[in-house]
Amino acid sequence: MNNNWTPSSWQAFPAVQQPQWPDNGALDTALKQIATFPPLVFAGEARSLQTALGQVASGNAFLLQAGDCAESFEEFSAVNIREKLRVILQMAVMLTYSMGVPVVKVGRIAGQFAKPRSNNTETINGVELPVFRGHMVNDPSAHAEARIPNPDRLVQAYHQAASTLNLVRAFTKGGFADLNRVHAWNQEFVAQSAEGKRYEDVASEIERALAFMRACGIDTETNTALHQVDVYTSHEALILGYEEALTRQDSLTGGWYDCSAHMLWIGERTRQLDGAHVEFLRGVGNPIGCKIGKTTDVDYVLSLCETLNPARIPGRLTLISRMGANDVEEALRPLLRAVRDAGHPVVWACDPMHGNTYSAPNGRKTRHLEDIVKEITGFVKAHRAENTWPGGIHIELTGENVTECLGGSEGLGNDDLDTRYETVCDPRLNGRQSIDLAFRVAELIRSNN
Repeated sequence: MNNNWTPSSWQAFPAVQQPQWPDNGALDTALKQIATFPPLVFAGEARSLQTALGQVASGNAFLLQAGDCAESFEEFSAVNIREKLRVILQMAVMLTYSMGVPVVKVGRIAGQFAKPRSNNTETINGVELPVFRGHMVNDPSAHAEARIPNPDRLVQAYHQAASTLNLVRAFTKGGFADLNRVHAWNQEFVAQSAEGKRYEDVASEIERALAFMRACGIDTETNTALHQVDVYTSHEALILGYEEALTRQDSLTGGWYDCSAHMLWIGERTRQLDGAHVEFLRGVGNPIGCKIGKTTDVDYVLSLCETLNPARIPGRLTLISRMGANDVEEALRPLLRAVRDAGHPVVWACDPMHGNTYSAPNGRKTRHLEDIVKEITGFVKAHRAENTWPGGIHIELTGENVTECLGGSEGLGNDDLDTRYETVCDPRLNGRQSIDLAFRVAELIRSNN
């Protein structure tokens, strides 16, 4: 995997979607500073995630990868982190209980600060501006000075990621994730919804099961599996200078790990086989993902598997399809067949968000929950047809009661979009829609077992 590879070897390859930093000296100073900081995650944690994803690849677990489209410097608070984590835990409990397999929980969190963009500029109120590329790079304010890439934001991103990770670890290991408190996870706005009532029913069943275990003499109070969970972090490895600065050599194995997150992924815009992003990620020991769209052909996917996981390590590579509700079943089947027949032990996950984005009449980008469910349905059907495992979902969500995606039990429509449209980039599911989706995904998987 590491043949002729170094943490900086990507610099000899074409690197797309990189900001045009105005001051290379300031950029170099920021990156050198980050390189002296402690790692955000540890190699052993990344290996643990890879082991868990190996179980997904073999059909014995399910991946839930979820979180913000793009994390914000402005909306950073303990409450926002807690509520986002709460929704992920709620979804995981529903999926685990309904499907009967472990759920590997990976957040789009503590590093998802940069976004690839289709164009270098955008027009706001008749003024053409450099495009907003995420808080790690520039500011979303609609004036030219704010849009200048600022390397100091890379340092700020590191510190916010560190603070977020600290809180996530405290919540997941300090009692917040305790199954004995499963009812306490229910947010007020979810509890008042149809999804909330279904959640309460499952929570009550879980509590009865725990009471039964205690009655049988099983000590549920000291069993750490009932009180703590592992929630791993991930983000798109987009700004390669930042990723290189946080790459460390593991003292136990001698391997290199990108210690900015447990899992990194390559987006569809940056997955060139001869490009810098593939070159960088082929050499780190983390589990990695790659987005693939409906036009991706068999030869490319097989070459990608050979490049990113030549040793065929289970859990090393996750292929994340983003094909659109109307195309996924037909487009995905030949890829599933080819990868299966070639013996590549990949995790297959479905991103049902990005292929179903459109503009509402008021110009807002949005997605409809029914389109999201339809794509997951096609994803599952394709796997059943090819006798492969629909290993997971990759979702953009928030714990806030936003009105960015349409549909769900609230019946959100176009007229509701301006009520609480708060995303800094793409529309996210709110808590009610997320819980609804978890139930429907569990039913899809269970009905096809």
